[in-house]
Amino acid sequence: MRDFAKELPEHTAKYIGENDLLLEVFYGDKGSDRSARPPLLFVHGAFTGSWMWSKYIPHFISTGWRAYCLNLRGHYKSRSVDLTKVTFEDYLDDIRQAIFDIVEECAVPPIVIGFSMGGILSQKLAESVRMAGLVLIDSIICREVHAEVPCRDLAPRMPGLVVPAPAREEQGSADETLEDIAFQRKYLSMESAKAFAAFSFHFGTEGISVDGEKITCPGLVISAVDGEDDDHRGRAAARHIAGEYLGLRGTTHTGLLVGQRYHEAVSRIMGWLARFDEGLCDQPSKPRLASSRPT
Repeated sequence: MRDFAKELPEHTAKYIGENDLLLEVFYGDKGSDRSARPPLLFVHGAFTGSWMWSKYIPHFISTGWRAYCLNLRGHYKSRSVDLTKVTFEDYLDDIRQAIFDIVEECAVPPIVIGFSMGGILSQKLAESVRMAGLVLIDSIICREVHAEVPCRDLAPRMPGLVVPAPAREEQGSADETLEDIAFQRKYLSMESAKAFAAFSFHFGTEGISVDGEKITCPGLVISAVDGEDDDHRGRAAARHIAGEYLGLRGTTHTGLLVGQRYHEAVSRIMGWLARFDEGLCDQPSKPRLASSRPT
């Protein structure tokens, strides 16, 4: 099996906050350094960790972007914690801690790129914490988007103490090879049931409410599209944060990050990020409360 996490470029890592969150730091190649650019903060989804961004990171640092990859508490190489006690709000605090640390180091807020659970966490935090930009990759949708384009064929059930990791026993998917799936299977781990119960409509929840009016930074929503509902839902999510939209038909949820077409999402993000080189923002940020030190 090819382990993409072991092929990552040289980088540093440090533990931050009282929960010893592992934050991996990738410095952009010096030959293409753009000091005026805000840094990027990558926030993983449920069951995963910074390893899930292994195919993405080389593309960004090769073009001069500084990238930070957060591991939420109890995930990957962050310190182990009792996941039966971890809440959605705890994960918000983790991202807040990472943003504070990045602002301390770089003197500017980051562009936050969130996948799946990391997407709904990042949306919620963007209501009150300053971000230079927000990219959502097949994000869990908020309550307001679900009301507009509801998920169908749900079988509500309450989670147990923890949510077990997906088995990923299939031999491939529409955009993932056996090697791509084996890579994920190696690292996938259990998830907090309390956090899942807050945002997952499959557990019968009302979802997380997000006030899109409070999100004033530029936004981009990328969705895996397997049908018209997926496309309508993705467009609704983009409208909710007044962001741009890309729907990639024939792709899968995890395939957007580690599948054979992941580069299509990367290319769109790169194009969207060009505004930060040009000094252009389609949606200029309004005055916001600065991020404060986590407590």
